[in-house]
Formats: sequence, C-alpha cells, structure tokens
Amino acid sequence: MESGPNKVGRRDRLIGRGIKFRHLRVLAELLDTPQVSAAAARLNMTQPTASRLLAEAETIVGVPLYERHPRGIRLTVMGATLAERARRLLRDLDQTDREIEDMGRGTRGTVNIGAVTGPALEIILPVIRQLRVTHPDIRVNVSVDLSDKLAGELLAGAVDFYIGRLPADRDPRSFVIRTIGEEPLSLVVRKGHPLTRKPAPTLEDCVAYDWILQPQGGLMRTTVEAYLLGRGCTLPDRVLGTSSILLTLALIASSNGIGTLARTVARFYADHEGMGMGIVTLPVAEDMRVTPYALIRPRDVDPTPAAETVFAMIHERIDNLAPTI
Repeated sequence: MESGPNKVGRRDRLIGRGIKFRHLRVLAELLDTPQVSAAAARLNMTQPTASRLLAEAETIVGVPLYERHPRGIRLTVMGATLAERARRLLRDLDQTDREIEDMGRGTRGTVNIGAVTGPALEIILPVIRQLRVTHPDIRVNVSVDLSDKLAGELLAGAVDFYIGRLPADRDPRSFVIRTIGEEPLSLVVRKGHPLTRKPAPTLEDCVAYDWILQPQGGLMRTTVEAYLLGRGCTLPDRVLGTSSILLTLALIASSNGIGTLARTVARFYADHEGMGMGIVTLPVAEDMRVTPYALIRPRDVDPTPAAETVFAMIHERIDNLAPTI
C-alpha cells in the first residue's frame, strides 16, 4: 500500500496543479449554457476572462474539457463530469455558508416543509403560529400536495421534510420515518343538503348523489371505493375527479354533491375559524380511514439548525396529539 503522504498528494492533485474556484465556477455555469459570454455575464466577469479560465482549466486537468461548435461550446464527457462535480462542490459550500450563518445568528433561517392537507392544518399550522412568537426569525415555506409529489420534492432538496406517506417505490432505509397515525375521513355536504334533513342517512342514500373525489388511483379515492364495496354498496355513477381542495369545497357548497375530506380539513372549513364555508359533515362512514401517514426526512442529509428546531417542534406537537390521532 502507498504511504499516507502519497495518498494525500494524489487526492489533492488538481489543487496542486493550480485548479481554483474561478475555474470551477465557469465550468459549472457551462452546464446550463453553451455560450461562454452568457456564463461570463452570470459570473460578472468579461468573456475573455471566462475563456482564459476555461483554457487554463483544460491545461490543468490535462484532458479535453470542451469542443467548439458554431453556436458556442460543448462540454466533453470529461468536462461535463468535472462541471457536475464543481456544481455540487459549490452548492455544498453555499449550504455550509448558510448553516454557519444560521449558527452564528442562532435560530434563524428558512425551513421548507411539505404536508398532505390534514396534517398541514392539524400539525403544521399550530407550529407556524408558535414559531411566530418563539422564533420570529425562522421563515417557513409550506408545500401542500399529494405524498408522491412531496417525496419527489424531498429527494430534490425542495423541502427539508414532509408529513405524508412514503411511496411504495421508495426505499424506506433511505429515510428517517416517524409514523403518526391513520387519517380519518368525513363525508361532507353543503348546509341545507337533502341528506341533512334525513334522521339517519345511510351509505346507500349517499351513493344516489354526485360525488367529488380525487382522480382515479388517488389514495383517498381508492380508500373510499374500497370502503363502499366492502359494505356491499355500489360505487357512485357520477364522480367528478379533482385533487384541488378549493374546487372540492366550491362544488360541495354550490351543489348537492358529496365530497370526501380528511376529517381535520372538514372540521376546519365547517368551523368559524375556517371562515365558515357553509359545509357540514354527515354522520355516515365515521370509521373510514386512510392508511397511516408519517413525518419523513432523508437519512443522509444533515438538517440546518433552523430545520432541526422546527422538526423538534413538530415532534412535540405530534406527541401532544398522540392520544387523539
């Protein structure tokens, strides 16, 4: 085996030959544009300077990094490999800079959270209210969507963590997962709906009306259909498919259609706090539930101090809700 100093020398070979961050910045920009002039403008330098840095980088590395063509340049396979690594290195440095800044300032920074609708109202909303009092310098962005999309956002780094379900095609070993509980569903209609005047409406009574459900294949829709079939009911003949909560509420409020919402969402919008949408919950199918959801974050990504603070507050909120979930 080679001695320690030789291994270190080989590991730092590009640095020893003179590669600098200015070279790497130019290469990284050329992943997005074939024009050296455009890359230079983004880096606030002249085109001759960018061209010189590109030529220097090729000399330092010792292999062709780019080819010229009529509309600019094209990175070679070796050039693209170095450019991708350069972009990753620069991005990691930016992340490190943000983390150091957050640490220096205390609990300050931006946290991006994802959630399906029910937990967004029951768990995330109260934590945001608490943050405004206890940690006013932490900025929070919340993405409310279906679990499949939230999982994609997590892997892309667009959210720090999310509350939802892990898609079946994702390896659970790559995530830290805290299961929270099943999500109860409610059948919701407008105030004054014919079924609200019925002493004890049944599932069969409900099936006769139009329904507003998730598009075909959605988890909530699949759950509703399985629930109906499992109790000997036929499926509704007329179903409008939409994943939009706003459109669902509007259709419920303006028609005799029956919507299915997470119970937390139904209560919020029926209550005065939710601006009183003019909807009520039917006393039907009160045991209908969607499979458990969880608090999920990537296992191999260290959260920023601000994200860690918010994550801990959400944990505490879940602990307080545990007896009722």
